Amino acid sequence: MKVADMHCDTIAEIYAKRQAGEECGILKNNLHIDLEKMERGDYAVQNFAVFAHMENLKGKMPLPEYALRLIDTFFTELRRYPDRIGIVRSFRDIEKNMAEGRMSALLTMEEGAICEGKLEYLRIFYELGVRMFTFTWNFPNELAYPNRYEYLGPGQDSFVPETEKGLTEKGFEFLEEMERLGIIADVSHLGDKGILDVISHAKRPFVASHSGARAVCRHCRNLTDEMIRGIGEKGGVMGVNYFTEFLRDKEKFGDPMKTSLDDMVAHIRRIIRVGGIDSVGLGSDFDGAAVSMEITNAGDMQLLAARLEKEGFSTEEIEKIFYKNVFRVYREFLK
Repeated sequence: MKVADMHCDTIAEIYAKRQAGEECGILKNNLHIDLEKMERGDYAVQNFAVFAHMENLKGKMPLPEYALRLIDTFFTELRRYPDRIGIVRSFRDIEKNMAEGRMSALLTMEEGAICEGKLEYLRIFYELGVRMFTFTWNFPNELAYPNRYEYLGPGQDSFVPETEKGLTEKGFEFLEEMERLGIIADVSHLGDKGILDVISHAKRPFVASHSGARAVCRHCRNLTDEMIRGIGEKGGVMGVNYFTEFLRDKEKFGDPMKTSLDDMVAHIRRIIRVGGIDSVGLGSDFDGAAVSMEITNAGDMQLLAARLEKEGFSTEEIEKIFYKNVFRVYREFLK
């Protein structure tokens, strides 16, 4: 079963390890994702995010410069293995790679502040190959507001739904320009109001690249039924996140904190029930989040396919979940 994963933070992790003096590359490493693991998992497409932690970088390096360093890492690493994976900008590139027996790598951006509110930066990043873009990470920026972060003391960090502040005027301009260019808008990390703003104003399909169903796990990084329904009605896709704290409510954790494929199946069933079978995909958040279940890295992905089959999902349904729903959006956007 081919895999299309809408989100990972592997490039940022490789860059950070190298900055710390460690040897780390995309072919084989101790991260969740490398080429060997992807091949074992039967990957068709992996989205690689340019992720910037704006608070950690404040006063150290301009966000656009940091993003360019990660993009350089992306190109430098992946171009070493042209027989195994190809960098793509269009859906035709993905089809060509599959026909030639290669995987595909798609460049995305996680943290709208990288563009500093400048549409010209967005257009430049498009020329560099960015084809998916989140408005925020966990901090407000020129474009929008995420759900609010509250520090309540050691071990008591919390996120609170942001129901009042959504996209800014500049955020709406970015949405319009992304739809014109062919960059897929990504609402993961947006606050509740911001997601509803995108649902109300988007003219084309959009995604939540790595989010779950809030009805299954109450963490507000997950989406309400209203949001899931809105994504489905717009023809978009949600990528189920594998992060432990997004899969199961904290009070339901055992000791140690552990989730299972059953939790993933529960999110998938809820998204299908509310948004339809065409609205669900995969968004691992590998190398950006703690994963604690049978799937330990990209090489284990066929375990989920086997579990879905055991749970009564048809081959056609599993194909939609694993890659066909994402491919439908890519076929429309990535010209």
